[in-house]
Parts: sequence; structure tokens; C-alpha cells
Amino acid sequence: MTKYAIVGAEESVGREILSFMEEDSIKASNVFAVDVNAPLGTQVSYGEDEELDVHNLETFDFSQVNAAVFATTAEVAKRFIPKAIKAGVKVVDATGATFEDSDVPMIISGVNEAEVKKASKGLVTIPSAAVTQMLIPLKAVHDKYKIKRMVVNCYVSTSIYGKEAMDELFDQTRKIFMNESLVDNQKVFNKQIAFNIIPQAGEFIGDETSFEWAMNAETKKVLGVDVKVHANFAVIPAFIGTAQYVNVECAEEIDADEARKLMKSTKGVVVFDKKVDGGYVSLVDVQGEDNIYVSRVRQDVSVENGISFWCVADNLHVGMAKNAYAVMRDLLKSEEE
Repeated sequence: MTKYAIVGAEESVGREILSFMEEDSIKASNVFAVDVNAPLGTQVSYGEDEELDVHNLETFDFSQVNAAVFATTAEVAKRFIPKAIKAGVKVVDATGATFEDSDVPMIISGVNEAEVKKASKGLVTIPSAAVTQMLIPLKAVHDKYKIKRMVVNCYVSTSIYGKEAMDELFDQTRKIFMNESLVDNQKVFNKQIAFNIIPQAGEFIGDETSFEWAMNAETKKVLGVDVKVHANFAVIPAFIGTAQYVNVECAEEIDADEARKLMKSTKGVVVFDKKVDGGYVSLVDVQGEDNIYVSRVRQDVSVENGISFWCVADNLHVGMAKNAYAVMRDLLKSEEE
């Protein structure tokens, strides 16, 4: 019987992975919830009726499990992934800690899951939620028309920085309505986040931020080709979700109607694209949803062979947790073959 460890089980992504596992009828007795410095007696929910004890990562014996997903910080993952690998565990890194390792494939289930067979260490990594959200709808388009260049504007929620950032948005919003001062209320963000848009996600790396750099580098690693990518990120005053406007230039002549059909045929993608007021999907429509929603597919006449589209998804639920769980299953399946 396969045993699983979810490392970072108390964090948002870890909890979402546990939700997918419970919905997939994996018994609680086969799942170990693990987290950093978890006090004795800590529990997390597993479905509506069961609780899992949270094991302390410092003392956890990885030989008890067959597969593990790391949904911690990258620093924690760098310390403990080698310990899991040494114990013979198949590992999915959802932290970005192993991105630069050329021996570690980067996988999006439904896009390049066949690459798990190249996981010589029994270790794979997954990209950021924004990259997963963008590339799943484009999988069939790329296969047929060969994408050359992408320009993407990402509007990300405060959840990319965790609970503390979401709390800061809530506190600032409340204080504004209560006519209270926002002095000393900026702990996560450098600017007020309530009723504002901040054109920075992550730390600056030269002219780019870390999120913009990652979208470029991760897209190339997943597709395995040198696609040109220009990304712009802004944090918006929302708790959960990511919205994107994506412009795509292909090597072959492409029609927006054909692109729309290809996206409709892609598993995990819902195309809702009506040329009427409200005939599109917005960020608040997708919280907790299992799919990526695409709207406003258009011809981009500013370039040859270009299209553009709008897409939204729950970044925690779909962008990270759903892919992490699916990739873990792909990894275990490849071992059986």
C-alpha cells in the first residue's frame, strides 16, 4: 500500500493537496502530515470527518513513506529533500528549491508528464502557479503551431506571500472603512495593498522581479525549447487567485477560432468566451474551482501569427496543489512501468 507524506501540511498549498487526496479516496491511514516544528498534538483536517496528526519534520522518518510532496519554503526543502531521497522516497518539489538542478525535470501534468521518466534521482519539481495556469491552455496550441514568443501580464493575489500578506490586506481594508490610520501597517508590502495595485511580485533581480524571472525560466524548462517570454507581474488587492492576459506569437499561421477549439479540448480548461457584457470569467468566480478558465480569445493583429487571451484560476488549488498531486501520481506510475 502506497504511503504519502505532505511536508508543509499546515500551509495553504499543503492543505489543498490533502483535500485532493481525500477526494481521491486515499485513506487517512496512508497519509502523513508533516511540518516544521509542529508541536505535539497538532492536527490538520482530512476531509470533513477526519483529522491527521502533524509530525515534526525534524524527527520524521521518511522510510515510512513511498512518496512525498514538499510544500514548505525553499530553504526548508533544500535541507530535507536530500534526507527523503536518501530514504528512497519519490519526491515532488513544490518550492522551487531544486529548479537549478539540471537532473531534476520540471513537470506540469497534462503538458510534459512523460518527462518524469527522466527523474534519475526520483525527484521532480513543479513550476509556479502562474506558469502552470498559462501553459496548460497553450499545450495543444504549442503542439500544433509552435509558440515563439509570449508576453504575459499577471495579476496575482496576496496569497503568493502567504497568510501574513492576506491578513495585511484584510486589516488595511478594515481600517480604511473604519477611518483608522494605516501607519505601521505595511509589514509584507512596501506600499499600501488595500485598494491599490503594486507592480512588484518578489524581490528584484536586476530589472526583473523574481516572479517575472521565474515565469521566463520555468516556461523554457517545461517546454524544453527557447521560447521568448516577457512577463509583467502586479499584486492586486485580492486574497486568492491569479488573472492573466497572455499574448502569443507562433511560428505557424494561427486563427483565434482554432485556438479556442484547441483550448476547449484540453482537459482541465474551461473556455467561457461570449462577446457580451459579463461574457467572461473573473477572479472571484474561480475560488475553489478545479479548472483553469479562459475568456476573450482574440487575434493579435500587431504581430504575425498572434493570438491573445484572458485566463483566471485559483492559484493555490489549481496552480499548485492540483498539479503537485497529479505529478506525484505520474511519478509513482512511471516507477511501475
